[in-house]
Amino acid sequence: MTIVYIGDDNPSSTSFHRFLALKRLGHLVTIYNPQDACKEQLQGFLGSKIHFRTGYQFLQNRIRKWLTTVLEKQKTVDLIWVDSGELIGKSALETLKIAGAPVVLYNVDDPTGKRDGGRFKSLLRALPFYDLVVVVRTESEKECRELGASNVLLVYRSYDEEAHKPYDTLAEIPTQFQSEIAFIGTWMRYEKRDDFLLKLIQNGLPVAIWGDRWQKSPHWNALKAHYRGGALGGRDYVAAIQGAKLCIGMLSKGNRDLHTQRSLEIPFIGGLFCAERTSEHTEMYQEDEEAVFWNDVDECILTCRDLLGNEPKRESIRRAGMRRVRENKVGNEDICTRIIEELKRNQAI
Repeated sequence: MTIVYIGDDNPSSTSFHRFLALKRLGHLVTIYNPQDACKEQLQGFLGSKIHFRTGYQFLQNRIRKWLTTVLEKQKTVDLIWVDSGELIGKSALETLKIAGAPVVLYNVDDPTGKRDGGRFKSLLRALPFYDLVVVVRTESEKECRELGASNVLLVYRSYDEEAHKPYDTLAEIPTQFQSEIAFIGTWMRYEKRDDFLLKLIQNGLPVAIWGDRWQKSPHWNALKAHYRGGALGGRDYVAAIQGAKLCIGMLSKGNRDLHTQRSLEIPFIGGLFCAERTSEHTEMYQEDEEAVFWNDVDECILTCRDLLGNEPKRESIRRAGMRRVRENKVGNEDICTRIIEELKRNQAI
């Protein structure tokens, strides 16, 4: 199948991982980054802020012309895959539809939620014109239908079979990525992740933190001794997860998360997943057998203490989690296959 893939072409992005997964499945896929159409407009703090808040409405003519050029390069098109889609409004989507191929939207954000203000304004107006809309939240599924999307598929997020492949042995993991308890994630002003991690530290737990913007935390002076560095990608990301005895997973409340990318990536890589107890987490994994969960920081402290002092239990849960996430069929190749099968089922391709 010949696929035009509209998405982020940064090799470390999850969008690019999905592009590669489609190629591994045997499809002929060409990636085009929609930001190439408006690099100048999105550069700089003010410009990017204005377009984010206005839902990229003032960039639509530019993006539409760019998409026309993209399609002129393609001799045949069997499927157009739009990943994220925040830059693709109604007129731009109508341009894509001229190719005569089905167009699928895959979005792992919360486009119908309130956290990001007007960011997805253009995308929401285009929803009725997609042949399939793929989302990762039950709220998004319902709200996309209410906004006119005729075919909506709910999926879990996914790990990547190649990018997140574990090291063969722990001995291969560099010492700088080994830890007792790891948290990998960005500091966010209203998410209180710093409060949570600080309480773990104050209770004597050896926490290692990787991620951006932690210097902005009001608790930075107390956290900086536990800070290992900025955002991780590639094999460093895999090493930090596999090299930890426990991996803390946190949700984004502003995004109405009940699971995140880490919920799949951590067990696949071989980390012991320790996260907030939600309906989706307990559906994915058997509690205390394949992952461990908590309702608040105090329960997390008790859970971490117990597991750090019990290697056989820790290893049993870790191995069982690795098996379960593979059985759940939530790799990028699995999800991409499911999406294409859904399109075939609806006779879109």
